[in-house]
Amino acid sequence: MDVAELVRIRARHPEAVAEAAARRIRRPLLGDTGRLMIVAADHPARGALGVGDRGFAMADRADLLRRLCLALSRPGVDGVLATADILDDLLLLGALDGKVVMGSMNRGGLQGARFELDDRFTGHRPEDIDRLGFDAGKLLLRIDYDDPGSLTTLESAARVVDAMAARRLPVFVEPFISRRTDGGGLRNDLSAEAVTRSIAIASGLGGTSAYTWLKVPVTDDPDAMAEVMATSTLPAVLLGGDIGDGAEDRAAAYEKWRGALRLPTVRGMVAGRSLLYPADGDVAAAVDAAVGLL
Repeated sequence: MDVAELVRIRARHPEAVAEAAARRIRRPLLGDTGRLMIVAADHPARGALGVGDRGFAMADRADLLRRLCLALSRPGVDGVLATADILDDLLLLGALDGKVVMGSMNRGGLQGARFELDDRFTGHRPEDIDRLGFDAGKLLLRIDYDDPGSLTTLESAARVVDAMAARRLPVFVEPFISRRTDGGGLRNDLSAEAVTRSIAIASGLGGTSAYTWLKVPVTDDPDAMAEVMATSTLPAVLLGGDIGDGAEDRAAAYEKWRGALRLPTVRGMVAGRSLLYPADGDVAAAVDAAVGLL
């Protein structure tokens, strides 16, 4: 990982990013297995740099790129979800050939900000994803019934669904019902009732759902997932999320994922920090274990 060379190219030949995108070898969204394993790294653009008790674990870009390149090299990993800065680096490194590339679209809801739920689309636009030859987009939709900012995000998300469908590009919608805690922080409600409601809302966005996928968490009660996922016929991937540092935490999370992956609408998984920053530091082993669940 030669950071100096990346900086040199960016400074002297910024057009190299578009050139690398143009010559990238593409593939279908779904391969022969019909399943997806995507590694996510769009957290830093929202100011979310922490992993567990490591508050700035994702702040070292060279380290993050090394971890991403290793993850992308593992058998069964289909692609990556990230913001433009990270995808540009990966393009320049030649790490995206034959991979699904998903652009992260709304990162304006900065972690901990008062305006966090007015989640503006500050990342990839539909026209950017189309122009660069990327394969899909992803948007985050957090809804707090007591926060007017959620309505702005909801309307913007619907228009992005329309714009992606007009270009025949898949868009992965990650919905949550969210609430403020007494301390002012934001908490996503993972009860079966809340996740069911969020799926129903997300499924109805825009003028067509033909190109819409869902990106959903496993509920607090994993046994409820079958009923929850019956809310929609849209294809879905599971959200990996943080799983804790202990071996028991990891085993419990994997068991929850394994059960949900058997449901008929669930087509795969998108996981980020739990794979890129495992407690034992073994990225390859964490990725391989997750791929094995598919």
